[in-house]
Amino acid sequence: MILDILLLIVGFVLLIKGADFFVDGASSTAQNFKVSKMLIGLTIIAFGTSAPEFAVSMQSLAKGSTDMLLGNVIGSNILNILLILGVAAVIHPIKITDNTVKKELPLCMLISTLLVVLFLDIKLADGLVNQITRSDAIVILLFFTIFIYYLITLVKQKKADNKEEKPQFKLGKSLLLVVVGLVGIILGSNMVVNNAVDIAVKVNVSERIIALTIIAFGTSLPELVTTIVSSHKGEQDLLLGNIIGSNIFNACVVLGIPVALYGTITPNSFNYIDLITLIGSSFLIFVFSETKRTITRLEGFLMLLCFAIYYILVFVV
Repeated sequence: MILDILLLIVGFVLLIKGADFFVDGASSTAQNFKVSKMLIGLTIIAFGTSAPEFAVSMQSLAKGSTDMLLGNVIGSNILNILLILGVAAVIHPIKITDNTVKKELPLCMLISTLLVVLFLDIKLADGLVNQITRSDAIVILLFFTIFIYYLITLVKQKKADNKEEKPQFKLGKSLLLVVVGLVGIILGSNMVVNNAVDIAVKVNVSERIIALTIIAFGTSLPELVTTIVSSHKGEQDLLLGNIIGSNIFNACVVLGIPVALYGTITPNSFNYIDLITLIGSSFLIFVFSETKRTITRLEGFLMLLCFAIYYILVFVV
């Protein structure tokens, strides 16, 4: 147990330092290529920080742990919005662009809703069990192509948001920082998750609770640390792009690819409160963003309150 705790601490150190390198490198890379920082956040940072979720999902399904797979995706996406964006907004109010409100957030809501609709076979399709089939997974992956198409349109647009900013580092060093930071994030996250699970198993915690709490929190640590660092550095486009891109990547790729490869999953212990919170959190951030194009500190506190209420229900219901 003592060794598990020590390795847990080492994992946190790797995560924090890795996120610091990662944000600096990604921001400087955007400046070197004269592309939008939002685009960098939606791609390099979002996909990179979702690497732990993908690794855990593939490993979980290979071992037949379907509850672990779904809990990882649902829990991580809820955490990304309610906890991570909530913390970021409390640190510094988050300004939202019109493009994000009109395109990126609606797409995130659409994909979250699609995931829930495909899962509710008993309620919506008179099925005997709720499950996600291989064909469902293919539908989810097809929706991911919409996101890819949107990214391509961003690449083609004039990247005016850098405003001739001089890159903080040359391209070689920027890319090196991205790689080193990503390695630190992934290694640190894996250490945190593995040792946290070892500790949880020793005290006999159920698979659903582990998936929605320790696994979801552990695999979301890269997003959490990267978001906090981005907020302190004033890189709000990186921050928001990271969360939106990560949630879309989680729902489509982290869930879609393992199910498409291994076949239908039939989770056993999920409550409707998990699915309601998943959709509700997506709508909540849209409402907060749409009103004044800013997520205020008060709204950040409200998101954290919703997060606390949900996790109380996880242990009670």
